[in-house]
Amino acid sequence: MIVVTGGAGFIGSAIVWRLNTLGKENIIIVDELGQDEKWKNLVSLGFHDFINKNEFIKSIETGLSFKPEAIIHMGANSSTTEKDADHLLNNNYEYTKKLAKYCVKNNVRFIYASSAATYGDGSLGFDDSEELSKKLYPLNMYGYSKNLFDVWAIKNNLMDSFVGLKYFNVFGPNEYHKGDMRSVVHKAYEQIRDTGGVKLFKSRNDNYKDGEQMRDFVYVKDAVDMTLYFLDNKDKNGLFNVGTGKARSWNDLVTAIFYSMDKKINIEYIDLPEHLVKKYQYFTEAKLEKIKKAGYQKPIFSLEDGVADYVKNYLMKDKYLGMR
Repeated sequence: MIVVTGGAGFIGSAIVWRLNTLGKENIIIVDELGQDEKWKNLVSLGFHDFINKNEFIKSIETGLSFKPEAIIHMGANSSTTEKDADHLLNNNYEYTKKLAKYCVKNNVRFIYASSAATYGDGSLGFDDSEELSKKLYPLNMYGYSKNLFDVWAIKNNLMDSFVGLKYFNVFGPNEYHKGDMRSVVHKAYEQIRDTGGVKLFKSRNDNYKDGEQMRDFVYVKDAVDMTLYFLDNKDKNGLFNVGTGKARSWNDLVTAIFYSMDKKINIEYIDLPEHLVKKYQYFTEAKLEKIKKAGYQKPIFSLEDGVADYVKNYLMKDKYLGMR
């Protein structure tokens, strides 16, 4: 049995989808559905059971009625603008610690989601090493909650048996419920569909022209394959970046969307909100040497190919992963 926490969410449901394509449905999904439409991610998926996240953590503390092969922990509040620090500590940090302790005690494979948000402004680089993790200064509480667990695991000598994955800017199907935390691909697609144009933030950094701010945009299908590589290769452990290894500009991103929709390029640059000025990242790029050295060799979608697959096969058809 494989447990996927956050299994109704964006990356979590994509992981379940990929497991299904591999013939696996012996999956327990752990999540909290709330009042959004996250439940729609589950409709086309095969799994054994669904357990509320609060009930699951109680069972972890009192004793599960089954022993999982692995816990793939994607569950978290991933809002980079969340201001309730106590909530993030409890939900992202303490919850993860409880799962980690259970896995250590019961010899269960533990793969968890960290984040590229841990790298802060990027001034210290994007090296997925344990030493750098201890020196990082995240720009938001979400990133801090993720780095806090990374450092806790390192200090407790657990990274030799755990896998922590630092996801960069993931986009793709099944993110539809995420509101303002959706990728720019999804937001831009809707803008272009409805208005014929798209708005991007102006640069407040002299080193970058408007729209030339850069990110490592990774398609969710690649993020999933990188994640599940470590389910099959239990001798590979530690912190690993999940990205493409190649930063691209926002202009590149939206241009790919226009092309995929067969629309004329129409970009308007708007002022960056003041509350984001000190928290804005101008450049992110995953270093992938470590994951490649660990044996991951599968080709990675180019930005253009990933956007085209997402737009043409999912957004324009109003489809979820697994739908026929």
